[in-house]
Amino acid sequence: MATTRKKKPAKKGAARRSIGRTLFWLGFKLALVGAAFMVVFGIYLDTKVRERFDGEKWQLPVMVYSRPLELYPGQRLSRDQMLRELKMLNYKPVRQPHQPGEYALTSAGIDLVRRPFEFFDGADGARGLRLAFNGPRLATISGLESGRQMGFAQMDPVLLDRINTEDREDRLLVRLSEVPDSLLITLLTTEDRDFYQHGGVSPVAILRAMVANLLAGHTVQGGSTLTQQLAKNFFLTRERSLWRKLQEVYMAVIIDYRYSKDEILEAYLNEVYLGQNFSQGVYGFGLASYFYFGIPATELDIDQVALLVGLVKGPSYYDPWRYPERALSRRNVVLKLLAEHGSLTEAEYQLASKQPLGIIPRGQMTYGRTPAFMTLLKREIQSQFGPDLLKQSGVKIFTSLDPIAQFAAEEAVAKGLVEIEKARGKKKLEAAMVVSDWRKGEIVAVVGGRDPRYAGFNRALDARRQIGSLVKPSVYLTGLSNGMNLQTPLKDQPIRIRGQDGQVWTPQNYDRKFLQSIPLMDALAGSRNVPTVNLGMQVGLDKVVDTLHKLGVEQTIQPYPSLVLGAIALSPLEVNQMYLPIANRGLTQPLSALRAVIDGSGRVMYKQNSVAKQVVDAEASWLTLFAMTKTVSQGTARSLSARFPGLTMAGKTGTTNELRDSWFAGIDNNELVSVWVGRDDNTPAGLTGSNGALQLFSNYMGQRGVNSLSLTLPKGIGWASFSRSSGGRVDSSCPGSVSVPAKLAGLGEAMSCAGSPQSVLDGWFNNFFN
Repeated sequence: MATTRKKKPAKKGAARRSIGRTLFWLGFKLALVGAAFMVVFGIYLDTKVRERFDGEKWQLPVMVYSRPLELYPGQRLSRDQMLRELKMLNYKPVRQPHQPGEYALTSAGIDLVRRPFEFFDGADGARGLRLAFNGPRLATISGLESGRQMGFAQMDPVLLDRINTEDREDRLLVRLSEVPDSLLITLLTTEDRDFYQHGGVSPVAILRAMVANLLAGHTVQGGSTLTQQLAKNFFLTRERSLWRKLQEVYMAVIIDYRYSKDEILEAYLNEVYLGQNFSQGVYGFGLASYFYFGIPATELDIDQVALLVGLVKGPSYYDPWRYPERALSRRNVVLKLLAEHGSLTEAEYQLASKQPLGIIPRGQMTYGRTPAFMTLLKREIQSQFGPDLLKQSGVKIFTSLDPIAQFAAEEAVAKGLVEIEKARGKKKLEAAMVVSDWRKGEIVAVVGGRDPRYAGFNRALDARRQIGSLVKPSVYLTGLSNGMNLQTPLKDQPIRIRGQDGQVWTPQNYDRKFLQSIPLMDALAGSRNVPTVNLGMQVGLDKVVDTLHKLGVEQTIQPYPSLVLGAIALSPLEVNQMYLPIANRGLTQPLSALRAVIDGSGRVMYKQNSVAKQVVDAEASWLTLFAMTKTVSQGTARSLSARFPGLTMAGKTGTTNELRDSWFAGIDNNELVSVWVGRDDNTPAGLTGSNGALQLFSNYMGQRGVNSLSLTLPKGIGWASFSRSSGGRVDSSCPGSVSVPAKLAGLGEAMSCAGSPQSVLDGWFNNFFN
């Protein structure tokens, strides 16, 4: 029995040892499984991290830019217009400009430091400029420091719009080298002081945060590093759980192991959430700088930097538009932190903390809404590239829009319609305007209605209305291309034309009078209907139709007699295209809003390089343009001469039946402007071309400034004298003769005065027109 009793403890010890060994091996196995899981999970997380970091991290918006303002001595540019351009670019007024994006007014003009910019044809660095003005003209350009005279410079373009393909996120990518040191110092001081020392996770920061939160009795400070915040923003949700925190820490360690501190910091600068722009979040300091202040991050002052960094803690809670007091307090806390750590002197802190928030109106980080132009641009992009270009990341689109011209056009339309309605008792008038650079074939401004910010029906592109007398220059161009000259006499007598349906058409002049006979140039200047019909019938309606097609009218045109008085419907854009060869000596090219497209990697995808082609007779086009200057100096648009004395412009008024539509097409030395005024329901507007559309054109030129049309005689054209009565060429000494430009080829010898006696009609014309 004693032996039996001694064996029982041995069995218990063995059992315990067996259980211990079992638990040990179970624990060991579980540890191995856990370790294996953590390894496998780490591999999974590492794969996710590398896929995001090594690939395209973000879908960037398409950036749309205006033309860069070209500066040269003698340019049509006033100091006020230059100031408006600088305001659109959000340049900062200072006493003495030193940094890019700054300017100062001087007694002679404007001193500025132009921002560096990567144009589609190459990068150009910052440059100091001194601009002197002489009334409506830029007088001189010189280097701000060197004082050396310059013949040319250009400004950075205005950011017109951002087309975002992401539904929820919007950002503007910045490189670490583009960020001011003040932003990096402020961010690290506020959010992660040990960033360059820790391995992605900072135990010191966690302990510091725990102590601060215990002392405060609530959460006042977080222990997450910038790397942890980046991991959370990139890969995780906002859920508060131990599992999410574990993933965040693990990912932070992986990120820190895989990538350099500078790479991590640059990614954070572009990923951090800093506000809400309507339905899209504002991510990264690059976009936030524009969103809150309208300037690039490189130009931020320390108080602006402090506000942006302060928003990291809670963009909604510290929203400076909704809660300016909170935002100001938070900004000043950040500034105080900088002072405490020696990054600011006490004087610098006091000065910065007294600055106002200085934020721009919400949603105005770009030039503003130009829906009519953007509609035109998107249609052209669709035609050139299909539907996918605007879905690509980081594309830059350079356009031909001129913000100075666009502003002038918008002002002319909005204010002009109010003036017309008030003066004439009209209501519900609408208008559209298209402005092009006729030498380059570029659209520089588009207004689709009286409210230029409304993205509704675009009348400039889509409102096709009968053009009335705007068609007449094409009829006279046809005559001048077929042996006629500016003094060819046209019948101005009652006429009856029977149509194919048996109906009799009896066209009338606007004044209901007949002059019996009138020179071709005077008939166009006075917009006489009957002589125009006679001219069209004489040269042949088929030839008039052919001329219209050559000028760019694409639609099918029936050769009815009423065609020559404007029984054809066009949009203001199509009218502009039709007049382009008349302005440019018979040369034309498709009007374009697109200059260049750069893809996300900086490769030039497209560069506008169309060549103008000759479509109608060059000499006849020049003579037509010359005749249109008489419309301005003595014809239906002579109010322009009164407003702009000594300046030459060409133009043509247009009025349709029952005064439904008022049109004007005007040309100076650079621009071609087509204007329509009427009502959307096509009821009579009660306006002629002269007291409607012409007034808007006049307002535009008053705002824009006129570049007087240069009409140097081209090769093949010279001055010649003609008899007023017969239209035959005579000696310049003959009584009653008139000298006009004419084609020299086939002109023939001048008749003697005896062969061309002055008639009673000569005397009448002489008295009437001189």
